[in-house]
Amino acid sequence: MANAIVAEGLTKKFGSRLAVDRVDLSIPQGEIFGLLGPNGSGKTTMIRMLCGVLAPSAGRAMVGGYDVGREPEKVKRVIGYVSQKFSLYPDLTVRENLDFYGDVYGVPAGAGPQRKHDLIARCGLDGREYQTAGSLSGGLKQRLALACALIHQPRILFLDEPTAGVDPVARRFLWDLLFQLAQEGTTLFVTTHYMDEAERCMHVAYIHYGRLLVSGDPKAMKREEVANTHRRVEIICEPLMPALLAARPATGSARRAGRLGSGGPVLRRRRPRTGHGAPAGRAVPRRDRRAVDPFGLSQPRGHLRELRPDDRPEGPALGA
Repeated sequence: MANAIVAEGLTKKFGSRLAVDRVDLSIPQGEIFGLLGPNGSGKTTMIRMLCGVLAPSAGRAMVGGYDVGREPEKVKRVIGYVSQKFSLYPDLTVRENLDFYGDVYGVPAGAGPQRKHDLIARCGLDGREYQTAGSLSGGLKQRLALACALIHQPRILFLDEPTAGVDPVARRFLWDLLFQLAQEGTTLFVTTHYMDEAERCMHVAYIHYGRLLVSGDPKAMKREEVANTHRRVEIICEPLMPALLAARPATGSARRAGRLGSGGPVLRRRRPRTGHGAPAGRAVPRRDRRAVDPFGLSQPRGHLRELRPDDRPEGPALGA
């Protein structure tokens, strides 16, 4: 499969400050690529270079078969862009914003009306065509921004933290749309702070102070991290039974709730404290785990703690 985006030694400097440092990456056509990193790590700068808005200080990048340094205008014709902050015209209606961006991108007059009708329906904007963009909720504003970015049917779509400040329902709706676009062959380049969103991507990279530290399949990266560090998460609940009842629908049985995936969390009951305030026990090896007596249905209290290889197990835990 051909690569939609290729970067080789991509670098950007602002004076003496190095914003993006020799980044190499390749993204196949139709893939959802996620870029993670803290604020100020270079994510937005990298997107602006790949969109042809900023010229690289060094290195090169090809987007849609065009060089971002030498052919930025051709790059802009084959991409769509959803910015981190709402950047449409708040005084224009939903339909007027779509009309404006359709004209900017040169959408043929004959194809425009049907395309706008399809995008309004697809992005869940039915009934809001004549509502001003500034009066929309945060989630609907992002849907409108996505519709405007898709008006010219781009092959590649860049989204800079598209779900920041958006409620969970709107986030899920937006990601459902992104999955549909990927299935239709659109390449998606997404920056995000949310780890659950990163796991939905086909390929993930982490950037820190302009340098790409790691990249790969998110599931494979998680397995490798567990294998290399032997870390897992311990969930301590008191009493245990309400937590088991809550976990049962997701796992199929309360007995399996203590083992959520390979190297996953361990769910255990807190050891009853003695009169001298004895500390609660830790998770025990699998061979010593036993079933828990299902009593005590009061409201649970709990906390999370990371287990490390030198932790000494003691006390009962739930096992298969």
